[in-house]
Amino acid sequence: MFDISWTEFLLIGVVALVVIGPKELPGVLRTLGQYTRKVRSMAADFQNQFQEAMREAEMADLKKQVDDMAKDIKEFDPLKGVREDLESAGKDIQRSLEEKPEDKAALAAAEPGATEAPPPSEPAALESPSATEAAAPVAPVERSELETVSADAPAAAVAPADEAAAAPSTGPKA
Repeated sequence: MFDISWTEFLLIGVVALVVIGPKELPGVLRTLGQYTRKVRSMAADFQNQFQEAMREAEMADLKKQVDDMAKDIKEFDPLKGVREDLESAGKDIQRSLEEKPEDKAALAAAEPGATEAPPPSEPAALESPSATEAAAPVAPVERSELETVSADAPAAAVAPADEAAAAPSTGPKA
């Protein structure tokens, strides 16, 4: 606190003894001790109040953080993304069900390489076979060279297998 050594305290004590006198010196030292105690307690109270204010400020910050986290937890919905995906899929299905068959046929014709016929607008049991054939568009089917060769010679591919099964065994009999 103060940079006073023991020799300086001794000098102050001797001067106080001479100035105040030996009779009143104990009362003066007692009063000086009481004032020192009051000053120290006031300083300690000030420090405690300052530290309490700092703790309250920290607690207010912590309380705000906890409240923010609680709010985030209450608003958190782990199934939100899944629910949105299901709703969009449901809307797509609903839209596709509401489309007219003519619109589907136009979309299928507009797509390159579309070979499927659109589904009939009425059940097949109610329609006659000739009406279904007339309503379905016919698309040419392209075949690769391998399909063309195998389609031309199905009997040749089967014949060697039949011959091998029909040939008698020439091995030794046991």
